[in-house]
Amino acid sequence: MIEFNKKLIFRKFFLDITYFFIITLATLSLIVWVIQAVNFLDFVTEDGHGLAVYLKYTLLSFPKILSKLMPFIFFVSIFYILNKFEDNNELKIFWIFGTNKREFLSVILKYSFIILLIQLTLTLIFVPFTQNKARTYIQQSSIDFFPSLINEKKFIDTVEKLTIYVEKKKENSYEKIYLKDNKDPSKVKIIYAETGNLVNNNSGRFLNLNDGKIININKNKITSFDFKNTTFDLSKYLTKSIIDFKIQERDTISILNCFINFFLLNDKSYYHPNDCNEGSAGMFREEIFKRFFKPFFFLSLGMIISFIIIFSKENTNYKLNRFLIFLSGIILIIISEFLMSLVNSSLLNLQISIIFTFSLFIILFLYLFNKFKSSKINL
Repeated sequence: MIEFNKKLIFRKFFLDITYFFIITLATLSLIVWVIQAVNFLDFVTEDGHGLAVYLKYTLLSFPKILSKLMPFIFFVSIFYILNKFEDNNELKIFWIFGTNKREFLSVILKYSFIILLIQLTLTLIFVPFTQNKARTYIQQSSIDFFPSLINEKKFIDTVEKLTIYVEKKKENSYEKIYLKDNKDPSKVKIIYAETGNLVNNNSGRFLNLNDGKIININKNKITSFDFKNTTFDLSKYLTKSIIDFKIQERDTISILNCFINFFLLNDKSYYHPNDCNEGSAGMFREEIFKRFFKPFFFLSLGMIISFIIIFSKENTNYKLNRFLIFLSGIILIIISEFLMSLVNSSLLNLQISIIFTFSLFIILFLYLFNKFKSSKINL
């Protein structure tokens, strides 16, 4: 009967934590996502990508936001619920039904381990996948919002290696059009047209130009000719958005292959000018630490929170101790972020950071385990 009651009160305790954790994480993540989505509007207003690309890109950023906020929300959730139980004398119910503090510590550790596994799933699989997918959408997108980029009497260079100027604009029709195409570094093409209109169909997106002149500048040679009507293909031009994959957008397997074989085993066959080279060593170390080792700080956070059950609210320094515990958790989260920049500088720092991550948890666990020597609590 006692064992059954212990299971019930533990179930209520962790259901309360889980509900608070999910609601808070979802709420803050949505707020951050909305703010970030507003910042991403530049993809449409300045870079010329379509609304569909914008929506897909912003939605795919959500897992990354979740993984960033999870450590803080996890710590706050358990800290808040534990304090709530202590203030309402609900923690005493655990001790009444024979729960000792070592048992309580082990249950918090198990809960921390579950959240750790969720975070590892995010950092190792979902976040790289969604970030990679988002970058793919940017690569494959055309300049769907080209009309919105064009303003009267302004030189527009949003499209890479293409400068555009129009004197007058009316919907998709333009007057006094100036184009400078320097896609080929050795050649420059300048086009002037009296009128023109934007055409978008299954064949592509292009400008239909009327009554103008084309000037080709090839080194010191200049040629020009007039035209009555010509088309200028826009589909081959890209915006200035970054379309190359970043290291954090690479899948975990490729990150590991490069790091182990190229950087640790010095196998030069894994060399790649963009993805796997000497200049990217720091970023690879940072990515390895972030994906594989940083999530283990959840275990240390769980141990820090467990210090709350050492002090009852009858203790004269209870509020001070509670504040110090909260401050310690925040400092630990800051340290975990600081280590991200530290591992970037050298392999030795990566090794030290990994040792620190696990050593801190072991020290905190052993201290608390020995602290809770008595099997039962004196009420």
